[in-house]
Amino acid sequence: MILTAITAATPHIRFTDLGLDPVALNLGFFQIKWYSLAYISGILLGWWYLLKLLAQPGAPMARRHADDLVFYVTLGIILGGRLGYVLFYATDMLANPLRVLRLWDGGMSFHGGVIGTSIALILFARKHQLNWLRIHDYIACVVPFGLFFGRLANFVNGELWGKPSNVAWAIIFPRTGEDVARHPSQLYEAGLEGALLFAILWFAFWKTKARYAPGRLVGIFVLGYGVARFVVEFFREPDAQLVEFAQATGLHMGQWLCVPMILGGGYLIATSAGRRQRIEPIAGSESVA
Repeated sequence: MILTAITAATPHIRFTDLGLDPVALNLGFFQIKWYSLAYISGILLGWWYLLKLLAQPGAPMARRHADDLVFYVTLGIILGGRLGYVLFYATDMLANPLRVLRLWDGGMSFHGGVIGTSIALILFARKHQLNWLRIHDYIACVVPFGLFFGRLANFVNGELWGKPSNVAWAIIFPRTGEDVARHPSQLYEAGLEGALLFAILWFAFWKTKARYAPGRLVGIFVLGYGVARFVVEFFREPDAQLVEFAQATGLHMGQWLCVPMILGGGYLIATSAGRRQRIEPIAGSESVA
């Protein structure tokens, strides 16, 4: 009550005043939403950047592999992300399987997307007889594109808002049903999981020899995302159906899912030096020690 009173007395940004619309293009009979464009932009930019990475010495696959990889990764993101959401956040959907196919109902789970993408990469590597861990390293460097655009789309949709707050940049989201300013946690995540994590991986790839130690780059990504998401969850409202879970366990579901990511990422980084080897590139350039 006190926080509500303070917030009401302080001028804050109203989401409705920003002029944002979840629909990017409305032709009446056909709509294109920003959320869809976020996925498409993330995949296309990620593919473009991946080709830049593969052009460097010691690449684990050739350009022809990258074109085929896009299909595997896209399928892994969609299937893993959706099934992950159902299993981690909305098990009630299992009673009505048709709801699972309605991607707009509830959304996607990043943790599920990671699992789905990893499985897709392993299958892809086996098919082409490539080093699956080194492919993971390169894919990890491009994932922040999707995270950045995805979180911006969450903000444009006015969803996944943060906890009540009186900070100057707090925003009143109409879909909460309350006239209370909240943390724009979607933007926090875009900055940490997207921009900052991309910068760290960019430095590790281009300014160090991390790509020659299998597992180091993907370890940095998994650890970095886990820490960023764990921290941001303190400013974010838990999913409506998991409020009691958060109160009972002391942490949000997203934070519990980040614990194995943090541990796994730390392990991959710590053991990556032992996996360092003479890299025989697929593209035909000289070997890299």
